[in-house]
Amino acid sequence: MRNMQVGQTGTVASVKVGGELGRRIRDMGLVPGAEIRIQGRAPLYDPVALRVKGFTLTLRNNEADHIEVEVLE
Repeated sequence: MRNMQVGQTGTVASVKVGGELGRRIRDMGLVPGAEIRIQGRAPLYDPVALRVKGFTLTLRNNEADHIEVEVLE
């Protein structure tokens, strides 16, 4: 997810972290099959804002690194 550009869309393929962080990411709606769209990035590229399931969510890059996304063309 970290390498996606603003305006790109994709589908969450997997969450590659367990424990508390993995549970928290999945609780935010970032589960396999969920469609996301990158809305924006902060000036220093951290955090990233994305749309998922009708709401805007922000993640730090270290959290986004654990989410594998299949980019839609």
